[in-house]
Amino acid sequence: MFSKSKINDPSPKPVAGESSSATAPGAPAGKPAAPQASAAAAKPKPAPSSLSSDLIITGNLKTTGDLVIEGMVDGDIRAHLLTVGEGATVKGEIVADDVVVNGRVVGRLRGLKVRLTSSARVEGDIIHKTIAIESGAHFEGSVQRQDDPLNTAAGKPAPRAAAQKPAPKPAAAPAGK
Repeated sequence: MFSKSKINDPSPKPVAGESSSATAPGAPAGKPAAPQASAAAAKPKPAPSSLSSDLIITGNLKTTGDLVIEGMVDGDIRAHLLTVGEGATVKGEIVADDVVVNGRVVGRLRGLKVRLTSSARVEGDIIHKTIAIESGAHFEGSVQRQDDPLNTAAGKPAPRAAAQKPAPKPAAAPAGK
């Protein structure tokens, strides 16, 4: 009943051992077309970075990849996926697309998806799009849902001058009196 359009059908691939008679446009006859590199060829995802349990870092960490912390970090962390191990401690602000806390965090957490496992100990505010808190997790702070929790400016209130309406003007006194 329905027929597939032949416009987008790829041409049959030559079998190994057969020569292709395709030529590049504008190329001399008899020379095969050069293979074109795929623009959508993606790099393989790198392995997550890992900070071992005997490592203590003082300073900020920033990565576009995944990060697993088993040691201690005193500073802010920004990552794609952050996993805080059971024996790990982070003192500082965390900003990540995905955050999984198994250990201790002292500071603000900002994440699209935040998960506190049963062994988590968090002291600070959590700003999230989605959150999961397992039974047994210890949490002291406030929880706030935002559509864009990674935008640090979104959490700040608007200036009072812009938020207030101007006061009405007093009525003018009749002229001539």
